[in-house]
Amino acid sequence: MICRRIVCSFAIGAVAAIFLPATAALADYPDRPITLIVPWGAGGGTDSTARIIGSLLQKELGQPVNVVNRTGGSGVVGHSAIAGADPDGYTLGIATVEIGMMHWQGLTELTYADYTPLTLMNEDPGAVQVAADAPWKDLPALIEDIKANPGKYKASGTGQGGIWHLAIVGLLSELGVDPSAVPWVPSNGAAQGLQDLVAGGVSIVPCSIPEARSLLSAGRVKSLAVMSEDRNSAFPDVPTTKEAMGVSWTLGAWRGIVAPKGLPEAESKTLITALKKVYDSEDYKSFMAKQGFGVRWASGEDFASFMKASNQKLGDVMKNVGMAK
Repeated sequence: MICRRIVCSFAIGAVAAIFLPATAALADYPDRPITLIVPWGAGGGTDSTARIIGSLLQKELGQPVNVVNRTGGSGVVGHSAIAGADPDGYTLGIATVEIGMMHWQGLTELTYADYTPLTLMNEDPGAVQVAADAPWKDLPALIEDIKANPGKYKASGTGQGGIWHLAIVGLLSELGVDPSAVPWVPSNGAAQGLQDLVAGGVSIVPCSIPEARSLLSAGRVKSLAVMSEDRNSAFPDVPTTKEAMGVSWTLGAWRGIVAPKGLPEAESKTLITALKKVYDSEDYKSFMAKQGFGVRWASGEDFASFMKASNQKLGDVMKNVGMAK
């Protein structure tokens, strides 16, 4: 009988030993460094946003968060690297608005559904920028001039089919204006487009206010309207498109933290809790304000719904103007 009890006790202990390591590992997450993949180059807005999030997140989690830039393919390379990683909580990524554009362009089959949505951290609506000495005092005056002189005024700010190209195309479509009335000049981004604007090479740059902030503050560029439901607090005199034209056209660039699809719920909760603390921190808010970036929060299924809506809106615009493949 004593022997049987010893054998029984040994068996129970062995079974417990099998489950204890898994429980301990779960409780200890994370127990090693985390990689945060950025699909865009070092020094840009997405990179700087990822780095402030990473530095604050590692304080919350107690583990290093290493930011890695994986560029190429108009964002495809980095977004693919995020989606293809193991869903163990040790590889995260900062997804951008382009995830709702690339598949419509035929660049990849990836969509927002290929990720575990964690938290939306930023959104910057587009705005209609023109040179400070441009003859238009407001957006209605610009639109009337475009109608009267189709093809005369060029716009720039991203590559062909990029977010800011879709922003002006969508706005013109909503206003009943043929988008081809404003020829698009591809550029490597808003900075180059704004340089061309100041130099007189183009007439319109539909980028975000944060991207144009320094030129706006210097009085070299003026913004006629912002493509959002509310005015930008840093430039409260700039009306929304609805206020200016009666059209509720909203579109902007956004950034959020995602993980590969299939991330366990426990790890998701840990990360969302930590990222909420990052988002609410004074360090994050002050950094984003200093950069002129907007902040917007959504987590889990709310973030998934946000990405789904963004994907559909971008797809509709691209289909309407023949950019979708």
